[in-house]
Amino acid sequence: MSAAPVIAAVDGSVDSTRALEWALADAHRRAAPLRVVHVRQYAAWGQADVLIAGPPEAEGDPVLDEVRTRLAGRAGEPGLEYVALEGVPGAVLPELGADAQLLVLGSRGRGGFASLLLGSNGLAVARDAACPVVVVPPPGREVHGDGPAEPGPRVVVGLHVDSPDENLLAFAFDEAALRDARVQVIAAYPWPVQTWSAPGQLVPPPIDQDAVEHETRILAEGFLAPHRKRHPEVRADAEALPGDAAGHLVAASRDAELVVVGRHRRRLLAPARMMGSVTQAVLLHAASPVAVVPPVPPED
Repeated sequence: MSAAPVIAAVDGSVDSTRALEWALADAHRRAAPLRVVHVRQYAAWGQADVLIAGPPEAEGDPVLDEVRTRLAGRAGEPGLEYVALEGVPGAVLPELGADAQLLVLGSRGRGGFASLLLGSNGLAVARDAACPVVVVPPPGREVHGDGPAEPGPRVVVGLHVDSPDENLLAFAFDEAALRDARVQVIAAYPWPVQTWSAPGQLVPPPIDQDAVEHETRILAEGFLAPHRKRHPEVRADAEALPGDAAGHLVAASRDAELVVVGRHRRRLLAPARMMGSVTQAVLLHAASPVAVVPPVPPED
């Protein structure tokens, strides 16, 4: 059994219960312990000008008690640990990723508005955690576009051929191996491309789309080669598609086991952690669980 746990963040909401079940199944696949965490938020944490007489009374955590009851009597469960913490979930949960394989949470927590597609805590954790974060959506999300060309379990991963991330591809292949699934690689390229020839005048560039698509596919195949060698049992199909990367990934999420996307690397002029518009759009609209994978740390 791996020492690093899978963490399930719970708060008593229906979405977090769904995420708990997903995390439990993933811990089984990884032969890893499951750490169930509830972060209790108090006014003193969320509002600096609010004073309280003292710390909260020491008592049992009803959210964790409910989880214990839910999981009691199940056979063959992984090692279970229950942790109650205090603070702002969006700040506390990312810190737990430093010694975890995976952190799993629902799209919305108990305190979120029902109209929100993704809560603020989910965004903060996906952006800041040191480990991959899986956000489990509610059932019934409709996505538009063509469905998968063939049936069977799939792990979908978005590949930016101009700046590929080895962590992203390695995670996708590892997940596919655990699930006996194939990897569907989406490599989108910008099209149509237009250039300015005069003020207010756009003209199509002298670029052949077939050539761009061919080059994108060749680059993608090259980046996949070492991962195919590491996981020869995993089939990986690369697709070079024109236009909106987020739209292609959301369309591919229909009936997928998992969609894997990355975060932006920190840059000199933008040192804060960032997710990028594609990752945010996929988190908001994908029908399947979405894994946000942190980038390879820069070399010193």
